[in-house]
Amino acid sequence: MLAEIKGLNEECGIFGVFGHPDAAQLTYYGLHALQHRGQEGTGIVVSDGKKLTGVKGEGLVTEIFTADAMSKLTGSAAVGHVRYATAGGGGYENVQPLLFHSQTGSLALAHNGNLVNANSLKHQLEAQGSIFQTSSDTEVLAHLIRRSGFHQMKEQVKNALTMLKGAYAYLIMTETELMVALDPHGLRPLSLGCLGDAYVVASETCAFDVVGAEYIRDIMPGELLIINENGLTSERFSLSTTKAICMMEYVYFSRPDSNIQGVNVHTARKNLGKRLAMEAPIDADVVTGVPDSSISAAIGYAEAMGIPYEMGLVKNKYVGRTFIQPSQSLREQGVKMKLSPVRGVVEGKRVIMVDDSIVRGTTSRRIVSMLKDAGATEVHVVISSPPIKNPCFYGIDTSSKEELIASDKSVEEIRQLIGADSLTFLSEDGMVKTLSQLGTNGFCLGCFNGNYPTEIYPDTLQYYYQKG
Repeated sequence: MLAEIKGLNEECGIFGVFGHPDAAQLTYYGLHALQHRGQEGTGIVVSDGKKLTGVKGEGLVTEIFTADAMSKLTGSAAVGHVRYATAGGGGYENVQPLLFHSQTGSLALAHNGNLVNANSLKHQLEAQGSIFQTSSDTEVLAHLIRRSGFHQMKEQVKNALTMLKGAYAYLIMTETELMVALDPHGLRPLSLGCLGDAYVVASETCAFDVVGAEYIRDIMPGELLIINENGLTSERFSLSTTKAICMMEYVYFSRPDSNIQGVNVHTARKNLGKRLAMEAPIDADVVTGVPDSSISAAIGYAEAMGIPYEMGLVKNKYVGRTFIQPSQSLREQGVKMKLSPVRGVVEGKRVIMVDDSIVRGTTSRRIVSMLKDAGATEVHVVISSPPIKNPCFYGIDTSSKEELIASDKSVEEIRQLIGADSLTFLSEDGMVKTLSQLGTNGFCLGCFNGNYPTEIYPDTLQYYYQKG
């Protein structure tokens, strides 16, 4: 569905290069491929082997990295970031990569995820004299690294990482090396590739395709990669690992042309749609998906049911971001600006509308209403994931529990509120089995069932349950 309308946003995407003369240009294209993971801010930091130089700003990749800005970024190593502000808040100072300078050298940090013990660590560090320049939890790692008692940078980073709890995929760059780290649960996706003799790292493999890099493998939970002029070294900062990648990466966030843990995202979504057809067969005339993330599931559902898939909804790709406002009335107006029903497809038809999730329910209600206003005689809504009943603490901006429609309402109550003739969610068991059959397993299902893979700290709980 439309992330900026329905309140479901990934926090960010990261991209890194080491050993390529056009590192900044590659990073620009890589970030452009990851733009769906964050549209509020972006930055690139490069290293020429002696110093780190950065450019960042609030806006899209194409807005910030003008020809003049790119001319400042020369070097053979780079890290980049696209951001959607969640717990850390917005503002220029929070745009990443964060760049730090000290007498012992410089450090650039790019982070995808969210630390559930960030506030606790900040209180401890401030008591020890640290002064924070941002409200981003990413800055915590920089202070932990600098306060480590170890002499080698590698050992400083490993020691600091062991203190963190939550979801984190990090790119850590100094003047002479690039370090890559993934939390012990692997909650966020992160992959390694190569382009000639250069190494490339990205949140999603679609970025490799754009820059012409070859996929090597996924970063392992609890792994620290060190890339420098001597090549690549893999170490473990945590041996206690339990894989729990975010299920919503398959359901909604990642691009369909990305592969996660060897599974193509489009294929995963299409199979979720087929499973949905097994669990919720509906007699209808046409199947349509809510663009863009639900189209794959809709195709799978239609194929399994033997019902034509039609483009019943069209997305206007040229609407700017100016309408993204917090008020509900403007959010609902945004649905009209972003989506239009195709009357020639739905008029006089029984329509099955496939979507990936329902958060607040207001967008679903508006789309059902638009389809019926366009002449649909029936609108049956099928969702390719279970009801979202709990907030995410790991870097996805689901609303507060009070705003999640499924947190206190039954499926029938939600159906009545959105005005659908029927409403069916994919079962949790069906979702997990579908992905397992494709060859992947070990998922975080916290937003569906409330079982989180890490401890959630009290101050984090207080923030999420009171916001909004």
